[in-house]
Amino acid sequence: MSTAPSPRRRTPAPPREDLLAAAMGMIAERGLERLTMAALGREVGMSSGHLLYYFRSKDELLLQALEWSEGRLGSARARLLSTAAPARERLDAYVDLYVPDGHRDPHWTLWLEVWNRSQNADTGARDRQAAIEGAWHRDLAALLAEGVSRGEFRPVDPDRFAARLRALLDGFSIHVAIGLRGTGREQVLAHVREFLDEALGRGPERTET
Repeated sequence: MSTAPSPRRRTPAPPREDLLAAAMGMIAERGLERLTMAALGREVGMSSGHLLYYFRSKDELLLQALEWSEGRLGSARARLLSTAAPARERLDAYVDLYVPDGHRDPHWTLWLEVWNRSQNADTGARDRQAAIEGAWHRDLAALLAEGVSRGEFRPVDPDRFAARLRALLDGFSIHVAIGLRGTGREQVLAHVREFLDEALGRGPERTET
């Protein structure tokens, strides 16, 4: 008497968040150029076709990975901005969170690639990119307004100052992320602190370690 073969068990697909975390891990360990649909599929045990069902294209995968990474940064930013520390201390912490950790920082590597691809992105993708930038801007403008209202900062227009400060941070951060000589992370942080001292008033004294 023959028996029917038992049905093959399907391995459940990992949650989308696990896929995005795996993509970010690959960028950190191997660089963005090694992140392909096929390579990610091998990493998580899925076919390229199955991944395309989730993401439709590599552009969408990269944008979702950036949004996932930004969500984590957004949570960290909310925690540091909600403390009872003086506004300048929180502003320094904001800058510290903003600037890349160093050459080939995975978040900034991904950010640069997504913005490079945005030249040909559709309206929906560009709106999502603008939402990422808008969250950083709103938090910074609110912190500046608080510092001005408490007399901790010189009077400035929070929205205009935030736009200019973020342009400065973006320029410096790109230099750090690509490893431009003479613009390491500590040098950049020192430049920004000096600028803020001049523009807003001197911050709290720092002790040498």
